[in-house]
Amino acid sequence: MSLRVYEIVKDKSINYLEKHSNDISFDEVSCKLPQGVYSTFRTYEGRKKVIGLKAHLARLFTPSQALNIEAAISQIELRAILRTLLAQNKSQEARVRISLSLTDNAGHIFIMLEDLKPLSEDLYQKGVFVLTSSNTVRETPRLKSTAFIQQSIFERKALLTQNIYEVLMVREGKVLEGMTSNFYVVKGGEIITARYGILLGVTRRVILKLLRKSGYTIDFRPFRIAELTSIEEAFISSSSRGVVPVVTIDGITVGQGVPGTVSRLLRKSYDNYIVAKAEYI
Repeated sequence: MSLRVYEIVKDKSINYLEKHSNDISFDEVSCKLPQGVYSTFRTYEGRKKVIGLKAHLARLFTPSQALNIEAAISQIELRAILRTLLAQNKSQEARVRISLSLTDNAGHIFIMLEDLKPLSEDLYQKGVFVLTSSNTVRETPRLKSTAFIQQSIFERKALLTQNIYEVLMVREGKVLEGMTSNFYVVKGGEIITARYGILLGVTRRVILKLLRKSGYTIDFRPFRIAELTSIEEAFISSSSRGVVPVVTIDGITVGQGVPGTVSRLLRKSYDNYIVAKAEYI
């Protein structure tokens, strides 16, 4: 299925806006839509379930309510429409982005759907390369705003190549998060991850819960670039990709240069969590 875009307007009707070829991304489409808030996630079990859907929808409805902007439909109605749209193609899992306009036609909801393109198993087994950048940070870290997509898309395109998987945002020599992910390192058996100045990812909540359950201590602070040569592991997390090991940062090898014990076990724990906890749309 090519990327499809739908608009839900105030009379609750659904407008099919456009269909894109596979070479255009969610971010590129988001830049064409009215600015607002959004959330991105993937489906499980034949497009029937999602991890943390309630939290994903709260990212849309909570900010709009705070601004006294009435959404075109309720969360219950949005779930029903999403089920209908996803049921139209049952062949694969889907990647979904939902945004709610806070500017033009405030309250209108946009749904983007495309077939999920899973990461190569090779990336999970071998790990990925990332770069750091101090050029871009979120102005409103707790708000998942489409304005940040417009702000960061050109830098991401310039830095991401076939070998570079993610860009980590740095402030004053400290890594906050990835442009599309949360970031963690393992040092001295502890987990280091920022608490402030970041987007509190839905998957991040699950990751922290699983880490605590496994007995790891979490040091809530941004990782300092100066510590790079002394860490054992690094990994990122996101709703669409789960747990992805990082093996080089700015060309410097992380640990032994291969996915470590924590990230490998955490991925298994996360996969088991999905089976047990994914909720019906």
